[in-house]
Amino acid sequence: MSPVKPEQPGITLTQDGHAAILLCIGPDQSFDDAATKLFELLQRAQSQFPDVPRHLYIEIDGHSGERTGFDTDFFEFQQEFLLGGMGRFFTMIDTPLTGALGNPEAQNNDVADRLQIDGAP
Repeated sequence: MSPVKPEQPGITLTQDGHAAILLCIGPDQSFDDAATKLFELLQRAQSQFPDVPRHLYIEIDGHSGERTGFDTDFFEFQQEFLLGGMGRFFTMIDTPLTGALGNPEAQNNDVADRLQIDGAP
């Protein structure tokens, strides 16, 4: 059975037993806003569905720019924050930048109590 993207933002337990997470980022949201919301969804998914494989779907509205179609913040959000950092907490990530990518490693279920973004106070 192939992954199924949720119809509404939030967390959905799919028929095949995955926690499907949809994060919709609007034009007025900052990198920090999006990162905080994603972390809250990750914590909630782990709490509600402990250790269940998680599939993350990202939709970005606005934030157009020169970096492969995105402004610098949301290019880095997808490339560095998601793929370089948060990716280990999901079995699959689907972003506008990359499409669907599977995690070759086992999903990490050791979710921290709080999010620390480098460079933020």
